[in-house]
Amino acid sequence: MYLSSTRTAELWPDTLRGALRAIAIAAVFWALAATLLYLLSPGLDTWPRLLVFHECVGMTMVVCVLLLRRTRAFSQFRPMTRWLLTGAVAIPTGFVVGHQFAFLMLGEPLRMVGYLSVSLIPVLFTLLVGGVGLHYYATREQLATEAAARSEAQRLAVDAQLRLLRAQLEPHMLFNTLANLRSLVREDVDRAESMIDQLIVYLRSALAASQTESVVLSREFAQLRAYLDIMSLRMGPRLTYTLDLPPALETITVPPMLLQPLVENAIKHGLEPKVGPGSIEVVARATAAGIEIRINDSGLGLPADEEDGPAVCPAGTSYGLQHVRDRLHAVYGPAARLSLQRRRPAGVSALVFIPD
Repeated sequence: MYLSSTRTAELWPDTLRGALRAIAIAAVFWALAATLLYLLSPGLDTWPRLLVFHECVGMTMVVCVLLLRRTRAFSQFRPMTRWLLTGAVAIPTGFVVGHQFAFLMLGEPLRMVGYLSVSLIPVLFTLLVGGVGLHYYATREQLATEAAARSEAQRLAVDAQLRLLRAQLEPHMLFNTLANLRSLVREDVDRAESMIDQLIVYLRSALAASQTESVVLSREFAQLRAYLDIMSLRMGPRLTYTLDLPPALETITVPPMLLQPLVENAIKHGLEPKVGPGSIEVVARATAAGIEIRINDSGLGLPADEEDGPAVCPAGTSYGLQHVRDRLHAVYGPAARLSLQRRRPAGVSALVFIPD
C-alpha cells in the first residue's frame, strides 16, 4: 500500500504499470504485516496461512482503493471526506472479500468470516493496518498538493517578475531609440528608416514572447539580433556584434527573453561607459551535460573587488541577473546556472548553462 514518491501521479497510478507497481509494493507491506501478527500472537495461526490471508486481504483492499480513485463521485468530495469514505468501503470489503479469496487459494470451503469461532485480533489488526496505510496515503497526498501549490506560486512569481522586467526594459530601450530617431530623421534619413524597421521587428518579437511561456532559440536569437541592430545604429562604430547559433540548437526551447537582460547589461555597464569601440558575442554550444550560451563583451569588465568565477552581480545589474538565475532554477532546477567571469584583457563573459 505504500508508494515512495510524493507526487500525486505516483501516489495514485493511472496506468496499468503504475497499478502493478502499487500492488507489488502492497504485497511486500502485507507480508510484513502477517509476520508482525504472527510474532505478536504466535498461537493464532501458522505463518504461511496468515501470509495467504493477509496478502488476499491487502490485495483486495488495494484494488478497491484504486477503483474508488477512478470513480468520479469520489473525486467530488473534499479530501477528508473522500478518505473517510475510502476507508469505510475499502477496509471492510478487503477483509470480507479477501478472506473468501484466501479460502479458495487454500482449497477450503467458502464461509462467513468468524464461522464457528470469532477472534477479534484479525479484525482489529486489519482495521489498524488498513487505517494506518490510508492515513499515510492521505498525508502524502496533502504534502504533494501543498508542494504543487508552492511550485505554482513560484512559477507565478517568476512570471510576474518577467513581466515587471519587460515593463522596465522595453520602455527604457524604446524611449532611448525614439530619442535617437528624432535626431536621425533630420541628419540621416536612411539610418532612421533602418532603425524603424529594426524597432518594428524587435517589438513584434517582444509582443510574441509576452504571450508564450517558451520560445525556440532561433526566435530568441532573432530578437537579440533586432535589438543589437538598433543599438548598433545608436552607437555607430562603437558597437559590433556576433551571434553564433548552430542549426542543431535552433529548435531548443527556452524561456522568452532569457538572454535579453544579459545583453542589455553588457551594453549598459560594459560598452556604453567605455571609450572606444567594443564588441558583443553570443555563442550557443551543445555539451555532454547540456547547452551553454555565452555572452562575451569587451567592455569595462567586473569591478576590481569582484572575484573570477560565479561572481556577485555588479551594482545596478543585480536585479536583471538575479532574475535570469531565478528563471533558470524555476524552469530547469538547481542544475541550471548563470555565472560571470572576467575576460582578459577586458570584458565579462556571462555563461548560461541549461542541463539536458
